Amino acid sequence: MGILAKLQSIFQSDRVDLNQRFELLRRAISGTMSKFYMARDRTTDEIVGLKIADKEKVAAFEARFKGLHKPSEGEIAIDLKHPRIVETREYGLSTDGTPFLVMEYLDGPGLQFLLKRHDPVIEGHRAQLVRQMAEALQYVHEKGWIHRDVCPRNFIYLPQSQSLKLIDFGLTVPATEPFMRPGNRTGTPLYMSPEVVRRRATDQRLDIFAFGVSAYQVCTYELPWPVADATGKAALAHDTQPPTNILKYRPTLNRKLAKAIMKCIEPDRNNRPQSMEQFLTMIRDVREDDEKMKNEK
Repeated sequence: MGILAKLQSIFQSDRVDLNQRFELLRRAISGTMSKFYMARDRTTDEIVGLKIADKEKVAAFEARFKGLHKPSEGEIAIDLKHPRIVETREYGLSTDGTPFLVMEYLDGPGLQFLLKRHDPVIEGHRAQLVRQMAEALQYVHEKGWIHRDVCPRNFIYLPQSQSLKLIDFGLTVPATEPFMRPGNRTGTPLYMSPEVVRRRATDQRLDIFAFGVSAYQVCTYELPWPVADATGKAALAHDTQPPTNILKYRPTLNRKLAKAIMKCIEPDRNNRPQSMEQFLTMIRDVREDDEKMKNEK
């Protein structure tokens, strides 16, 4: 065996034959850069969540950060251990070089699905759900990351515990200057902050904006701006048109919660809460989503 063949053999030894190791039971969610499966790990007989990336799309995304030593999604995800974050247990490459992650299987619907159908689980629990979303994002930020794709699609609702978990760190980057330079317009358009849409310099406050839009939806089933389409064109309104006041859609919403959410979607990031910790402080005393008008101040 030649030297090159030996090196290839060593490199391949750590790779995983996904078809041999996993029994794919059900395709759960299709993302823009990956596919998610409910799978049985044949080595442990455990039901897991298996994320298999599109290696060409991942390579194209990672190429944006050439020379910056950006951590892979697996390295980022496995670093996050929190009750509001999906647990990633393993990551690696398949035998054909495709990135994959093995996660706990979350047996529940996506928050986006619940909002589309105006599911009864939302009613009476809006403040609780918003707080859980904020706690997840606060932890991500404290660990030094920018999620970059906060939206209802990336929260899974667990019926047994009546709680949410944040998923999908495929677009996540370190919250450091090289990764916050102008030009990186990634994310879900209807949740993009103006600085992302306009390709300006960014920081963790772009997540606060996306969180604010998501929380607005949880409270109203609506978006803050009229939507003619779901493309980046719609996101251009985020700093050219004022958002609809959240109280127009839900007049009985707790005033502190309403004010805090509206602050999150300020077009100028300096006018938003400067951290998720600050947002959580703003809603610290909120126990109910809908309260009597006497609590409007």
